[in-house]
Amino acid sequence: MKSGSRLERLFAAGHFVCTGEVGPPKSASSRSISRHAAHLRDAVDAVNLTDNQTAIVRLSSIAAGVHVLGEGVEPIIQMTCRDRNRIALQSDLLGAYSLGLRNVLCLSGDHQAFGNHPASRNVFDVDSIQLIKLVKDLRDEKKFQSGEACRVEPRMYIGAAANPFADPFEFRVVRLAKKVAAGADFIQTQAIFDLERFKRWMGMVRDRGLHEQVHIMGGIVPVKSAVALERTGEVAGMVVPPELFKRMQGAPKGKQQEEGINIAVELIEEIRQIPGVRGVHIMAIAWEEMVPEIVERAGLLPRPQLEETGPQARE
Repeated sequence: MKSGSRLERLFAAGHFVCTGEVGPPKSASSRSISRHAAHLRDAVDAVNLTDNQTAIVRLSSIAAGVHVLGEGVEPIIQMTCRDRNRIALQSDLLGAYSLGLRNVLCLSGDHQAFGNHPASRNVFDVDSIQLIKLVKDLRDEKKFQSGEACRVEPRMYIGAAANPFADPFEFRVVRLAKKVAAGADFIQTQAIFDLERFKRWMGMVRDRGLHEQVHIMGGIVPVKSAVALERTGEVAGMVVPPELFKRMQGAPKGKQQEEGINIAVELIEEIRQIPGVRGVHIMAIAWEEMVPEIVERAGLLPRPQLEETGPQARE
């Protein structure tokens, strides 16, 4: 066992894993985090805590992870390269592990120009692939980037993101292979709306044998309206088929939220049938209360239970 991660144990046991996501608040209050964790507690196996997403200042992902852990939910902290150099990244990994956090998702981070501090300086001392390797070196080699030994290593379960929809399409699986080689244990993909394109990407993943080296989770974003779906389609790297727009637009007035849930459920059911996919990651942005219904209708309840291993020893 590489870590104390429950997520790792679920994958190792062969379960189809389901995770959720929560954006920490733009305040020092933990109330919204605790409320969202309560909604998700019995519906998902773990919850991502975003790291100043869209380059907007929020409660830190590490602090949010501690609050989620206190609610009895397994946290996955996101860590971006935008705001920290390798000293700060390694320091935060040590701190997160000491607080009981066992999963990290390594990301580049949205450029500061997209946020509310566009004049701030980014860092990008390392990129997301180098960050994965940095975490793996600390965990497996017990070694800092300076070459100095780490006496008590942070045994983190390492996640990364993949976008099967950006261009050039053929390069997407090459980038995934680099993340796997760097040390990624699990992958969460960009939101899937174009199912056929995702199936083609997974075919390339299987051709390289990558599905046997890393646990791949398909990303799901439930949308509330045709307008929300249209805005989603405008995001760089996102592909929304025209027939989905027509379907949402054709839903009766007051029924578009229900149709958005129907689409999410259908996508999950389809994704479960694709060889090599080991789970789904549901990103219900500001709609966390609907995740239990989506998970139940998709046939993913009850979530699997594991024998408790007891509290982690403090070294």
